[in-house]
Amino acid sequence: MAVPTTRLLVLAVVRMLQPVHGYDVRRELLSWRADDWANAKPGSVYGALKTLERDGLISVEGVGQAGARPERTTYRLTSEGEKELAELLREAVFSAEQPKHPYHTAVALFPYMPRADVVAALRSRILKFESDLVFLERDEQRILEGSGDPAEMEPYQVADAIRLAADHVRADLNWSRKTLDRIESGQLDVWSKGVSGSLSP
Repeated sequence: MAVPTTRLLVLAVVRMLQPVHGYDVRRELLSWRADDWANAKPGSVYGALKTLERDGLISVEGVGQAGARPERTTYRLTSEGEKELAELLREAVFSAEQPKHPYHTAVALFPYMPRADVVAALRSRILKFESDLVFLERDEQRILEGSGDPAEMEPYQVADAIRLAADHVRADLNWSRKTLDRIESGQLDVWSKGVSGSLSP
């Protein structure tokens, strides 16, 4: 069973930065790019904070307002929250569950697309992955050159998460290059064997 990622991340950031405002939890997770790899969107972060408070895993430390800024609630982990965090984190760290790859479906249906469209799509994927890799590698380096203090910038472990994302991109890039080469060389030909026809408009 998959660990509820947003719940785990919000508990962890509250624990790391407590006492902490919901805005700062959201900002911290955005700096980790968790909205991309964990789908931890701003609305789900605030929703998780309310649920965690309702479940007794975090408590309100205070409510205050600074100047013209909106009123903000400050949270702290409870002892039950500490236990929940430890349990969810252990489950997540020991998980070896592979993500469902959305491109598997497209690959299975290659024969139903014109060969030229599949080739163009693979070339486009390759360009995108090459660009993504440059961005991820630079971002990892930027984080490692910082202090690693979460009060100042992203902590060093975020660089490891970025490295994991980069390794997945490299694997997709490698597969896309090899598959394109196999199609262009004629080694992979699923279009001339009487498949029931293209589904393209």
